[in-house]
Amino acid sequence: MPGPFAQALAALTPPDDRSAAAATDHLDRLTKPPGSLGRLETLAVQLAAIAGVSPPPIPSPVAVAVFAGDHGVLVEGVSPWPQEVTAQMVANFCAGGAAINVLARQVGARVVVVDVGVATAIPDLAPGSGPEAPALIKARVAPGTANLAAGPAMTAEQATAALDVGAGVAGQLVAEGAQCLVTGDMGIANTTPSAALIAALTGRSAAEVTGRGTGIDDERLALKVAVIERALARLDASVPADPSGNALAVLAEVGGLEIAALAGFIVAGAAARVPVIVDGVIAAAALMVAAGVAPGILPFVIAGHRSVEPGASAALAHLGLEPLLDLGLRLGEGTGACLAVPTVQAAARILAEMATFDSAGVTEK
Repeated sequence: MPGPFAQALAALTPPDDRSAAAATDHLDRLTKPPGSLGRLETLAVQLAAIAGVSPPPIPSPVAVAVFAGDHGVLVEGVSPWPQEVTAQMVANFCAGGAAINVLARQVGARVVVVDVGVATAIPDLAPGSGPEAPALIKARVAPGTANLAAGPAMTAEQATAALDVGAGVAGQLVAEGAQCLVTGDMGIANTTPSAALIAALTGRSAAEVTGRGTGIDDERLALKVAVIERALARLDASVPADPSGNALAVLAEVGGLEIAALAGFIVAGAAARVPVIVDGVIAAAALMVAAGVAPGILPFVIAGHRSVEPGASAALAHLGLEPLLDLGLRLGEGTGACLAVPTVQAAARILAEMATFDSAGVTEK
């Protein structure tokens, strides 16, 4: 039997153009000048195309999946944070004390936490804040990746297993009622594999797409760029000339277990025909992989925000996606994408609840 990722790829269908056209026509009959609600109107049409009906249902309930994994490239000194922080933050998520927990509560979203590749033991979980405390899904493929600067980060089998984890989580959440999925991530040093993936899949240089992550100084940033350049040079010798056509091979060479899981999560969300709101640079790297395998997912994806990490903007520009928010965020966890949820829901409400000129008795020009 094919795994959840392969099943999701096989189940992908295109967006519904007829519903998109109906939504466009309806927007033009609402009590407003045509196009005056800007991106909300574009979003409304996209949501109708995803759902296959106009007006589309409000994208609710919302589920945020935070995938956690560690990275062998940390030994190169690319981050000042110790590896055990990943496991400690997983415990914090499950206790309800992280930024993503606060913002998810604000927008009424459910949070699940997935250990797909944490290297150290997760501390005893503190009691969460009530019955909505996040669940921990134990799906560890390996205790972190290998050092991507010295050799492949993962085997092909590990990458496939992590893709299956993400696709399986998305399928489970939708089966449990989620009508909108939000990507989240955690992993010390994970901006390094993300930048390496984005550089490889966009053709940009390491310097163009590498940022400061948790706030590193100039010296460590230069080291980080050099480490990614070593990985890209190794990649050039191990992957055929068109890396965008070999996204899964690039993922195994320089990616991360949580990045692979996010790619599977995005593809399966698209296959289930629910909007997938992606977060910052880690999610953008995963989206690059997912779109490299299945370009048809892009109409189902919404870029929640513009991370200050340069790789995020490079990836979104390459994919032709315009982020909804720009708040100077660089935390990850799904925070920026979560903040975009009310805007996405507002777009659906405009179509469903706003009066037309005829129904309101308002004279058109």
